[in-house]
Amino acid sequence: MGFIQAYKMAIKSIRSNKVRSFLTMLGVIIGVSSVITAVAFAQGSTKRVIDTISSMGTNLIQVSITGRNSNRNVTYNQIKEFSEENSVDIAAVAPQSNSTATVKYKTKNRDTTVLGTSPDYQTIRSVGAYIGRFLVQNDLDSMQRVAIIGTAVVNDIFEGTNPIGQKIKINGQLFSVAGVLEEKDGGQDNGADDMVIIPVTVAQRLFRSGTIRNYAIQAKSPETVDSAMEKINEFLTKIYKNPDAYRVFNQAEMLENLDNMTGTMTTVLAGIAAISLVVGGIGIMNIMLVSVTERTKEIGIRKAIGAKKKNILLQFLIEAIIVTGIGGLLGILIGLFIIHFIIGGFELVPEVYSILWIVISFEISLVVGIIFGLFPAYKAASLNPIEALRSE
Repeated sequence: MGFIQAYKMAIKSIRSNKVRSFLTMLGVIIGVSSVITAVAFAQGSTKRVIDTISSMGTNLIQVSITGRNSNRNVTYNQIKEFSEENSVDIAAVAPQSNSTATVKYKTKNRDTTVLGTSPDYQTIRSVGAYIGRFLVQNDLDSMQRVAIIGTAVVNDIFEGTNPIGQKIKINGQLFSVAGVLEEKDGGQDNGADDMVIIPVTVAQRLFRSGTIRNYAIQAKSPETVDSAMEKINEFLTKIYKNPDAYRVFNQAEMLENLDNMTGTMTTVLAGIAAISLVVGGIGIMNIMLVSVTERTKEIGIRKAIGAKKKNILLQFLIEAIIVTGIGGLLGILIGLFIIHFIIGGFELVPEVYSILWIVISFEISLVVGIIFGLFPAYKAASLNPIEALRSE
């Protein structure tokens, strides 16, 4: 009996037990679709973050002050003066002092992120006010209690009222709304639109913190990033005398670190999802063992009329591979459906289709069919024809 004949007999057996065959491949369907969906969600989440970081430009430099093993401190005025002295390499500097605070308007209140910064933040982060205005230098110099609020905050506490000129309270202190930020994230909660921006000099008093830990610095161009970073490091080393007291990094480094984290996260998620493929493989082995028991007499008749051990082995092995192969294809279709209509449809994260992981998950499903189908196939092929014919 050749391969074609073994294939036809395997298909006939699968068709004659449709429900059992479907239950056999169910574990593989769930496993493959889980792997594809998990990878798509991980890569989609990463893509959203990367797109956000990339939109800031490749000439963005982040400075993080830890103050580790140092009692010194650098002020915003010092960094601003330093940037003006090095205007050939540095275009703008924006302090970033943020905390979670309660924003209240009349009887409505909301917990949101309050960021203290400067007018340069508008240029560096490519944000602006679509009604009203953004921060101006006078707001910082005279410590004006003005606020520029995101659309998520507007939608929640103002409920259709024009917020410009209205008075709000931030942690109990009165502020005047000067502008509404351009919408970046569809007005969603916990996103780029769920924030309030105030002058950094006011934020230091509001948060009772004289130390600014984070700065966003924009180099003149991508070509001057390395030169700017070198000068920033020299400047901070003179102040802190200890390189562990601060960290300077640019967008390229952030993207590289993020890419490494994504690879690890994707592998872990795919590995967890792949466990269901192993469980599905065990199910295949159990059901095929039952199938061997049910078809003992059939195997005995085939052996009695000349079928060899390798013929029986081939038939059952092909049957297992076909079941897992069909299950793998169905799993791919279901995974693609989930990515497009659920992940993409509900805009959880951007849609990402990884051809590599689709191929890998399908190949794993075939390997599962071979590995877990081999034992039942061998058991069927090893049956004694005389004992098999006696079975009922």
